[in-house]
Amino acid sequence: MDHAADAMRTDLMTITRHVLNEQSKFPEARGDLTILLNNIVLGCKFVCSSVSKAGLAKLIGLAGNTNVQGEEQKKLDILSNDVFINALISSGRTNVLVSEENEEPIIVEASKRGRYCVVFDPLDGSSNIDCGVSIGTIFGIYMLKEGSAGTLEDILQPGSTMVAAGYCMYGSSCTFVLSTGAGVNGFTLDPSLGEFILTHPDIKIPKKGKIYSVNEGNAMNWDKPTTLYVANSKFPKDGTSPKSLRYIGSMVADVHRTLLYGGIFMYPADKKSPNGKLRVLYEVFPMSFLMEQAGGQAFTGKGRALDIVPKKIHDRSPIFLGSYDDIEEIKNLYANETS
Repeated sequence: MDHAADAMRTDLMTITRHVLNEQSKFPEARGDLTILLNNIVLGCKFVCSSVSKAGLAKLIGLAGNTNVQGEEQKKLDILSNDVFINALISSGRTNVLVSEENEEPIIVEASKRGRYCVVFDPLDGSSNIDCGVSIGTIFGIYMLKEGSAGTLEDILQPGSTMVAAGYCMYGSSCTFVLSTGAGVNGFTLDPSLGEFILTHPDIKIPKKGKIYSVNEGNAMNWDKPTTLYVANSKFPKDGTSPKSLRYIGSMVADVHRTLLYGGIFMYPADKKSPNGKLRVLYEVFPMSFLMEQAGGQAFTGKGRALDIVPKKIHDRSPIFLGSYDDIEEIKNLYANETS
């Protein structure tokens, strides 16, 4: 046995150790957020395992079928939703839950309530699983308002009041990206240990990127600022090199690449979707929170994304997020349009 290598492994920064270190900076912390995040991580490990064998286990598109035991088989997105609801409630630290899969918010029963509200998309991009494209789980965490027993009002807050946000990407490796309001860190699942290990400490998005990411199939329905931005990306007038187009169509994968390499991810409003397509609470807010924490920006076409006050739990919004300078450029185009 290589004792030196063995000794090194005990010094790995796991996600639990990282969160405990973060919480230790706050004397009033009771460890509740650590427990909650541990349960989210556990849910991600379960979903990661299910995603990796989805084809074999016939978890794709088979809701309504029964197996040999007569049990109903669940589609992967439904299974993921159940996993996260159970993980969040069993933590004993949640109060109100909002899932992309549920029409109404879930109010946790009184005996299992805690101080946090969680919004989440259990399996974003699940329609891409057949072709092996990276998919993921997105989540955001709010703390209950002082004196509140847990109501819808605790959820319908601006994204700027979130205490933590993150996503887990199920791809060539399983990657967990997290911010508790003090920067962004990325962890990769080591299957041999069953632990997420810190592999991307203190992620900082480049100030300017060379990539733009947008569904150009919607180009005929775009507004003028978006059209101009994409034209400038392809045919820059200042002598710089054109930007490269990269668009996967899975938000977690597109945002992850943008976070690491820089550039801009866009899902603008258009004639077909005048209010945008992505959901505010569990897609726009968590990703915008991460972008700002990494030194980037998130813009809706009207203002800062994290300043939106949602009126309903499934509200949608246009979104432009990414490198600071690239978002400045699109902001200027919108400002010129309205001036």
